[in-house]
Amino acid sequence: MKYIDEFNDPELARRLLDEIRSTVTRPWALMEVCGGQTHSIIRHGIDQLLPDEVELIHGPGCPVCVTPLDVIDKALAIAARPEVIFCSFGDMLRVPGTGRDLFRVKGEGGDVRVVYSPLDAVDLARKNPDRQVVFFAIGFETTAPANAMAVHQARRLGLANFSLLVSHVRVPPAIEAIMTAPACRVRGFLAAGHVCSVMGTAEYPDLAEKHRVPVVVTGFEPLDILEGIRRAVHQLERGEHRVENAYPRAVREQGNPAAVRMIEEVFEVTDRNWRGIGRIPDSGWRLTDAFRAYDAEHRFDVTGIRTEEPAACRAGEVLQGLIKPTDCAAFGTACTPRTPLGATMVSSEGACAAYYLYRRMTDTPATEGSRIPREEMNPVG
Repeated sequence: MKYIDEFNDPELARRLLDEIRSTVTRPWALMEVCGGQTHSIIRHGIDQLLPDEVELIHGPGCPVCVTPLDVIDKALAIAARPEVIFCSFGDMLRVPGTGRDLFRVKGEGGDVRVVYSPLDAVDLARKNPDRQVVFFAIGFETTAPANAMAVHQARRLGLANFSLLVSHVRVPPAIEAIMTAPACRVRGFLAAGHVCSVMGTAEYPDLAEKHRVPVVVTGFEPLDILEGIRRAVHQLERGEHRVENAYPRAVREQGNPAAVRMIEEVFEVTDRNWRGIGRIPDSGWRLTDAFRAYDAEHRFDVTGIRTEEPAACRAGEVLQGLIKPTDCAAFGTACTPRTPLGATMVSSEGACAAYYLYRRMTDTPATEGSRIPREEMNPVG
């Protein structure tokens, strides 16, 4: 399949690994921003094949994982209301709130539905004028255009029974927060290719210059990731700190101007809480005044919910790259995909879920012969 098989070639992977080994002369810690990249890295054992000098730190780029607990509880409260059809992507249904999740609400009689697009929720609102239809609008910049289009369409169609529960987050302010944290060890970033395909790369040069870190826009296949690492290591060894685009088949410097215009019409920048991390200034979006009538949080008056994370859950430290999932005492015992303490164990992009799914129960090294076999190198689902 075009653009998949070509980026899953074991021989090319070995060549890239050889070049990284021949280039690196000192320890470097790189952070892959996106949870999809984390899953690809763990699935194919890329981190275990790198030379000891190159460490990969898993970043907070899992939108499900960073959705705050209080927002999850607001979703649960809204979804339990008899007049509501609550719509969400499937990966949010198992995310634990305080005492239950959306699957539990559905089992208790709530009308919770999995949809494949926010426009499906708009269509439900059109077909059910006597019900309130709410779409759970979470995610990074990648999902924002479709969510903006949904509320834009609802207004155009005059659907007063449609609303969004918004918990959008933005990558550049998260990078700023990571780099200014006292315990930060990150010396370079593999930026999320799909985010940059929407927003472009204009927000990253100032971050690279300010913190003197290379930022390499990277894709998701094994060769994409190895090429991103290769470029970052080359920059670090030469004392450079530039933005490079290693994902040109999907990313342009200007991004997608039409998508950006739609986002800017519907959303405005706001401070946002990140689950397990805390409040990051200017790191989120909320509906503008022109679309505030479609804000489910205000429509259903769920603004006063206060929550507290389980004491045993160290997902916040995982999301900040301070520990690996296996450093948590609850990993694989008290916390499993069936009994999750935090969202990182159930999200399809969560680091804990990746370690559990691919049986990375301890941090043992791999050999080149034991990882990246051709028949296993399929895209992460």
